[in-house]
Amino acid sequence: MSPAAIALVLAAAIAHASWNLFGKQAADTGAAFFVWLLAICVVVLYLPVVALTAFLAHPRLAPLNWLFLAGTGLLHAGYFLFLQRGYRLGDLSLGYPIGRGTGAMLAAVGGIVLLGERPGLVAGAGILAIIAGVVVIGLPGRGARTGPAGPRPADAAAAIGFALVTGIFIACYTIWDKYAVASLHTEPILQGYAGFPVMAAVFAPFVLRHRAALAQVWSSFRRQVMGAALLSPLAYILVLIALSFTAVSAVAPAREVSVLFGVLLGRRFLGEGNVARRLAAAAAIVAGIIAVAIG
Repeated sequence: MSPAAIALVLAAAIAHASWNLFGKQAADTGAAFFVWLLAICVVVLYLPVVALTAFLAHPRLAPLNWLFLAGTGLLHAGYFLFLQRGYRLGDLSLGYPIGRGTGAMLAAVGGIVLLGERPGLVAGAGILAIIAGVVVIGLPGRGARTGPAGPRPADAAAAIGFALVTGIFIACYTIWDKYAVASLHTEPILQGYAGFPVMAAVFAPFVLRHRAALAQVWSSFRRQVMGAALLSPLAYILVLIALSFTAVSAVAPAREVSVLFGVLLGRRFLGEGNVARRLAAAAAIVAGIIAVAIG
């Protein structure tokens, strides 16, 4: 990868881990309420940026571009829903690495199989190192919190299942959006923004029937919603910009450096355990990123 792509991916990783911390803090409120509030805030916050981009770029959107703009919303709706369900049951430093690792593996394979990308031997070894690192981070071990202070074993197992499904959605929207920005030449900001109006529409029929619960979530977790609304699109727009001139089989695994930040945030702000083992595994991710960048 080029230095510009590396800088974009690292900035995106920090933003991504940070908004996932906010999502975990609000996970007990119910996934649909948090996701809907997040989507509405993103629509409002980023509308001036999108309008300015459209004014300056004068994008020409064919019917296929509109299809991909709508499709990314449905894929992201599934992603956010399963992500928040998993966070309700398990640790940030458990679900986050597994979801990201599964997504990286499937996206890299998809880039090779579906898009004809051919990473070199060193880059291929880096991809494997990143995947191995995130898998080890997600393994249960001594020091995990249980009982009132942490997830029960059954909940942790369910959280892993939700994280695996989250990873499938990550891979799907990564390949989908890669094709949109690289092959259909959709503006990355437009592609990154489009999912949120769609998500707001998808979840509106449910959340608006429970307005008291919705108001309670907003009252209790306004800062988390606003923080996630600011950082989530920013993180993904940075990735889409990198994808517009870099292979998805390189970008998708490299962005998983965010799991390192996720483990540190989980330990610092949530008191989660297994930090030494998970940080050691994160070293494999860093080594893998270097290999991907060189290869």
